[in-house]
Amino acid sequence: MNKKRFDLVIFDCDGVLVDSELITNRIFVLMLNELGLPLSLDDMFEQFVGRSMPQCVAIVTGLLGRPLPEDFEEKFQRRSRAALKSELKAVAGIETVLAALTVPFCVASSGTHEKMQTTLGATGLLPQFAGKMYSVTEVARSKPYPDVFLHAASRQGVAPAACAVVEDTPTGVRAGVAAGMTVFGYCALTPRASLIAAGAHHTFERMRDLPDLLAEPSSSRT
Repeated sequence: MNKKRFDLVIFDCDGVLVDSELITNRIFVLMLNELGLPLSLDDMFEQFVGRSMPQCVAIVTGLLGRPLPEDFEEKFQRRSRAALKSELKAVAGIETVLAALTVPFCVASSGTHEKMQTTLGATGLLPQFAGKMYSVTEVARSKPYPDVFLHAASRQGVAPAACAVVEDTPTGVRAGVAAGMTVFGYCALTPRASLIAAGAHHTFERMRDLPDLLAEPSSSRT
């Protein structure tokens, strides 16, 4: 970064730091299929990605018309952990991005601390975020509410307006916008138009382009 435009960069975790979205959603849709819901992986990205587990459970309960089995979440977490440990990789280019940043950064996720420990640990990114991980479990409301981003900024001692948020889902983008932060939408898997419609100030497809985008003075959508 050639000049200091932001005082803090807040990364989402799944889909931004680690390529976990396809893995966990593949397992989630398989388990829903086993319960009799004929949903596809595309349905997962449209209805569930970016939401917390309680939000996802509420959606599924509505679709099923009955409560989920009591052990559903435990089985999902167990199967996800096994798959993540064996298959997960860091998002291409993220190590280069983190090395290039000259301002503080942290992660604010809709996932639990346990999940972040698993995913960031499996990809070797965990040391980069030691003491800088914030979960939706620490705040009252999940994304698209701004709570977790505001919590992260407060803990890092930075005003919301001086923060950049890097998100890959419309739900997360809306949360960043609601927090009064500048949002960079990573559209590797999500259509660019969806992130712009959610309010993203900038969009980009290659993670390695992020440092230059963060340094640019322009505030127009790209």
